[in-house]
Amino acid sequence: MECLDTIADYAFRSIGFGERLLPREGYTLCQQFTLIGSGMIWNIYFGVVALIAGFGLATAVAVGKASNNRVIQKLSAWFIFLFRGSPLFIQFFFAYFVFLSLKGQYAFFDPFTSAWLGALIVLFLNTSAYTGEIFYGALQSIPKGDIEAADAYGLSGWSRFRRVIWPTMLRLAWPAYTNEGIFLFHSTTLVFFSGFPAWQQRGDALYYASFFADKTFNPFVPYPILAFYFILLTLLIITIMGRIGKRLNRHLPQDAKPKFRFRPQIIR
Repeated sequence: MECLDTIADYAFRSIGFGERLLPREGYTLCQQFTLIGSGMIWNIYFGVVALIAGFGLATAVAVGKASNNRVIQKLSAWFIFLFRGSPLFIQFFFAYFVFLSLKGQYAFFDPFTSAWLGALIVLFLNTSAYTGEIFYGALQSIPKGDIEAADAYGLSGWSRFRRVIWPTMLRLAWPAYTNEGIFLFHSTTLVFFSGFPAWQQRGDALYYASFFADKTFNPFVPYPILAFYFILLTLLIITIMGRIGKRLNRHLPQDAKPKFRFRPQIIR
């Protein structure tokens, strides 16, 4: 019964509902599971919104890098290089400093100093750059026969891109894009460890895990709980992306479908 009361008090604390004060004593297993789980709401928010929004920009960047227009090609290539070439932690820190400086001059930038918007923009641009490079590689790998077949059917311009090039690009890029989605959700743990502050101690899952580790002097309970939640989240992502991948490849023979391979990056 006590655990149910804890869940009722802290399940949505990270988004401002429930008990305002963090536990001051006891630090039970139920409290740690509940608060770290509450913090996962922020990780899911950052990951889902950045991934969906970044998909569109990544497609535009990939097409731009493959464009025959030299200006568009260079702008797209430099965008990818800038966000892939610098650490995500530094991007968070630099963006917060810029938004904070602009806030002092223009009231419009006040929301940008909050994690819900400022950090989201950084994640959106970062995943757009990584995904853009993935999509660009897929564009370069499209069989010439597919393009020639589209030309033979009289398809050109937007019609050819929408009906032939874009679906083929997604089919080829999807396994790598699934990996990028997983890495993006893992990267959300850096938000409140960078420049963006947690307002009224409403942080993400790692924020609460660090809180319990500091209070109990025992990191071997909260951090495995954090890992457990992210393992469940990763399984969910693989399941959803896998079903989308099957949908994209439904017209192919079973043995010709590309299989998902988890290839972890050592450095983000």
